[in-house]
Amino acid sequence: MRITAYRKAHFNAAHRLHRPDWSDQKNAAIFGKCNNPNFHGHNYDLEVGVTGDVDPETGYLIDLKILKDVIKSEVEEAFDHKNLNIEVPDFKTLNPTAENIAYVIYNKIKAKLDSKYDIEIKLYETERNFVVYKGE
Repeated sequence: MRITAYRKAHFNAAHRLHRPDWSDQKNAAIFGKCNNPNFHGHNYDLEVGVTGDVDPETGYLIDLKILKDVIKSEVEEAFDHKNLNIEVPDFKTLNPTAENIAYVIYNKIKAKLDSKYDIEIKLYETERNFVVYKGE
């Protein structure tokens, strides 16, 4: 039986959407308020889905404590109450858009789980704005 198990998490972080190779005018035109030089923050909500076959011996797809611990170390401790542009090495040269944050989270979590699992990242930047990345 193939199934998907989910774990929710939350973190708060500041960021600025900005490309240093663009003029200030172009950055402001493309990113608007999100280009504020003093940064701005979000209360991010995260859902991590793990898909695979249920182990007939345990009845588990994955021990959700393992997933909880990976999310805690790779996302919550790494991103929570941080300025993503300044304090998180993954974003030193990568614009911290919701799309790129989801991509980084996917790669960090995927690297810590057994390769037999497919994973999905759903990242809410606001209650109404979210992205989904499945490694495609």
